Amino acid sequence: MNYADSDGVTTVCYGKVQEWEDRSEARNFFLNAMMNSEGAERERYANIYFGIVRGQDCCTDSETD
Repeated sequence: MNYADSDGVTTVCYGKVQEWEDRSEARNFFLNAMMNSEGAERERYANIYFGIVRGQDCCTDSETD
């Protein structure tokens, strides 16, 4: 397995798919988005952020995915 592949992550937020080569960059982006929003929007960002933290390869803003 290539280290770069294992460090990357895919996110799906508001239907937009984004490939991140650097997991920490994605984590920081969604942490910042989560902390600067509220309500349902914050929940969407939190779903992705915690998915990244848990090491998921594909993280979505939906609780059911």
